[in-house]
Amino acid sequence: MLTRTRHFLELIRFSHTVFALPFALLAALMAWSYRAGLEPPRPWQGRELAGIVLCMVFGRTVAMAFNRIADRRLDAANPRTAGRHLPSGTLSLASVTAFTAVCAAGFVASTLLFLPENPWPLRLSMPVLLFLCGYSFSKRFTWLAHFWLGAALMLAPICAWIALVGFEGIAPAILLGAAVLLWVAGFDIIYACQDAEVDRREKLHSVPARFGIRRALWLAAACHCGTMLALFFLPVLFPALGWLYYAGISGVAVLLIYEHSLVRPNDLARVNHAFFNVNAVISIGVLILGALDLWL
Repeated sequence: MLTRTRHFLELIRFSHTVFALPFALLAALMAWSYRAGLEPPRPWQGRELAGIVLCMVFGRTVAMAFNRIADRRLDAANPRTAGRHLPSGTLSLASVTAFTAVCAAGFVASTLLFLPENPWPLRLSMPVLLFLCGYSFSKRFTWLAHFWLGAALMLAPICAWIALVGFEGIAPAILLGAAVLLWVAGFDIIYACQDAEVDRREKLHSVPARFGIRRALWLAAACHCGTMLALFFLPVLFPALGWLYYAGISGVAVLLIYEHSLVRPNDLARVNHAFFNVNAVISIGVLILGALDLWL
């Protein structure tokens, strides 16, 4: 049982939850701060926090597991991914399908934690799941697939805000979501450079396959410049964020420069380090410093 559980956690890259969850939690803290200026504190904040975390974990799990199902034949044709659990037979298609369905039900059930105060999470649960799963097919018809993935993670802060406040005053969450979209699209373009030749051979669409690795890395850098602009202007829409937050995004700028220094058009050996380690520090760091700023 432990081995099987480990296989499922590896299947969905559970450790990569650190990319979107911190931004959902930061948006939740911002929403609670915004709500505190409108009404007395509510006694059910613990239930709301549980709802956000569960929705994030279940939603991301559904998206990843469905992606592995949709891409199992493409993964088998790629030497880099041929050892994944479905192509290698470590997990069966039936078991992963059942796992995906259970997690989808868990996602919808988690939105019930916001009832009766806020019905929007339940109303939006199925459209959100469809959008998350739709990403798995985007590479088959558009090189903008990286931006679809970014938009999927963009939903984390936006949906957290809607779950706590509704649509009122949502502009800060949208701007934070835009920063997430460009950040994710940028590092996904870098990651996709590894598969440029395979994508061309399999007639799949990606920025590296369409424009070449050198231009792809420039576009990734442009995306990350957009991320910094969105993060820089966030306190304009949400003045509760101050100097600690700005210190945090200064660190983000340094880390993004470091991330791009690790990758060259003729040297992709450190892509995985740039992809996971640096970006995990970015997301967790923004949450910690943003939370400290709001608390102080």
